[in-house]
Amino acid sequence: MKVLIRSIKSKFTQSRLRRLKKSGLQIADDCRIHGMPFFGTEPYLISIGNGVTLSGGIKFLTHDGATWVFRNTDPRYRNVRRFGRITIHDGCFVGFGAIFLPDTSVGRGSVVAAGAVVTKHFPEGSVVAGVPTKLICTVDEYAEKLRAENMDYDEAHYKSDKKAELLRLFPYPWEEPTVDRAQYEPVLPTP
Repeated sequence: MKVLIRSIKSKFTQSRLRRLKKSGLQIADDCRIHGMPFFGTEPYLISIGNGVTLSGGIKFLTHDGATWVFRNTDPRYRNVRRFGRITIHDGCFVGFGAIFLPDTSVGRGSVVAAGAVVTKHFPEGSVVAGVPTKLICTVDEYAEKLRAENMDYDEAHYKSDKKAELLRLFPYPWEEPTVDRAQYEPVLPTP
């Protein structure tokens, strides 16, 4: 059943991507997409390079809809519109729930943290996080940090039974108690 559901989701995703590409979305065929991103109303202003991984819940906002608030308040603002291209260069990873605002880009081989709100341009090899995003470190620094903190795990066991190996390393904080419910009968006040 899981395989059938995954197959249906994959076909639906592929169908939507084909439609979005026809409307102008630029996205490489070798991107990994975990959950269909929201590509907004101007997908033709979005470009996603080769080998990019997009986690679930990502949103691309190519315009600033808030301009309508002041467009009718003063004739000087009547024609104010804000649009901008969003570009994710080759080999990037974008974490769950990231949001890209208009006129933003992430350089080649960069990492965008989960929940980040990208508001500007970042160079190649950046690790960015936060609301709004800030440069945290380089990808090389991040890789070294993770290597130094790497968990001491049994690779063969991890490959054969990932769940068991991870629970060995990170056990539940408490055991499920066996409770005799009879001893916890509500005590009613005596009249």
